[in-house]
Amino acid sequence: MNAGVNDIDKSILGLTPRLPPSNLEAEQALLGALLANNKAYERISDFLAPEHFADAVHGRIYQSISRRLEAGQLADAVTLKTEFEHNGALDEVGGTPYLSQLLASMVGIINATEYAKAIHDTWLRRQLIDIGEDLVNLAFGANPEIDGKGQIESAEQSLFQLAEKGGAERSMITFETALAGAINTAEKAFRRPGHVSGLSTGLRDLDKKTGGMHPSDLMILAGRPGMGKTALATKIGFGAAKALLEEARRTDPNARPKGSVVIFSLEMSSEQLATRLLSEEARISGDKIRRGEISQRDFDKFVQVSRELGQLPLHIDDTPAITLSGLRTRCRRLKRTQGLSLVIVDYLQLMRPAAGTKPESRVLEISMITQGLKAIAKELEVPVMALSQLSRAVESRDDKRPQLSDLRESGSIEQDADMVMFVYRDEYYLQQRTPKQMAFDGEDKFQNALDKWQRDMELVHNKAELIIEKQRHGPTGKIDLFFEGEFTRFGDLDQVHDIH
Repeated sequence: MNAGVNDIDKSILGLTPRLPPSNLEAEQALLGALLANNKAYERISDFLAPEHFADAVHGRIYQSISRRLEAGQLADAVTLKTEFEHNGALDEVGGTPYLSQLLASMVGIINATEYAKAIHDTWLRRQLIDIGEDLVNLAFGANPEIDGKGQIESAEQSLFQLAEKGGAERSMITFETALAGAINTAEKAFRRPGHVSGLSTGLRDLDKKTGGMHPSDLMILAGRPGMGKTALATKIGFGAAKALLEEARRTDPNARPKGSVVIFSLEMSSEQLATRLLSEEARISGDKIRRGEISQRDFDKFVQVSRELGQLPLHIDDTPAITLSGLRTRCRRLKRTQGLSLVIVDYLQLMRPAAGTKPESRVLEISMITQGLKAIAKELEVPVMALSQLSRAVESRDDKRPQLSDLRESGSIEQDADMVMFVYRDEYYLQQRTPKQMAFDGEDKFQNALDKWQRDMELVHNKAELIIEKQRHGPTGKIDLFFEGEFTRFGDLDQVHDIH
């Protein structure tokens, strides 16, 4: 144990130091059972590891037993003695007498699993003590760089990693059970409007292509600046919250939704994001709202829409540079108190890994973040959508439609994601290529170029593309969307839109 903590125990509390929990008798009995009958290994190998033993010698013997059995070889006192003699470690493990003593310590082969669980449990307790000591030392100022809030996040991260690494093993399920779950999902899709098995995005064509957003999935929505990533993510978050509210009130108009949507906005403030959502739904320019250039009629509409939106199970967290552990803590709390159905992160390059970790490179840091987001999706059984930047390589190509290789600090993002989507607008790039008269020899050539540019603009006006480049559970392809630049608003393309 840590010396500083021992000093506190002795001088202040007047207590004798307590030894870390261990069960050496169980360790000896288990090793004896394994040496007597190698088949006992099959019942414990999926959750017990050499480092779980309190006695390092026992851990080394268990490691040798594991290595031999995994290689299809016999592991008993005789073969282990030969192996330890060969590598010069026989004296370190107590010699032949100790191997014989282990055999004599066997109480019964049938109890091997219980011994292994007892060993694993004491290991968990020792890990908890270590985490507690680190927490105490940090609180006393062992690392001045980490403030109190960071220390809480660091402790939560350590506990989460221990729970992931040392939690109860997940047992196998029969194929019949898995089939029942698949049929249940199919039935939900059959009975829901639009035949969507997952959570609706509010965009009909996207729901058709994906079946909605599914629990445990990590979705990446990427695009270059100006493409409308945040606007599209906000639209999807709004659509999901609306679907949750409608489903709850299908039978009871006063019912509360069982789930909710949270948007972690690392770039925009909660007020800016709320204004953008109000602008989209009220169809009033956000720029005019900020300058106060709206009529009384528009203001009344603005207030009415805000009341409607206020009923949605939608939450915004605008903590800048939030850490992975901080995000996980907030999501857990929200799921416990109000239910959680969708997490949106805008955007992942602005996140930080867990407090106290210092990755060697930016690529490794992004890898830790994407792996962490995927872990959150699986742990909380909710879809997680993370927005991502694209590299400048897009701008150097004639066809500026994004590709998987354009993902900034790529590799791990593509690997960890269940779905990767790119938002792209031809209109954005075409606007930048307006013909300039000085670039042409004569008026006719300039006019012809201008006419062609205007025709091209008409073809792409108010249109956007959502390119699904990767989808584990369904097809890839392109979805055409409607986009209103004035309100930064996305919608289904073939609906009638009043853009005036």
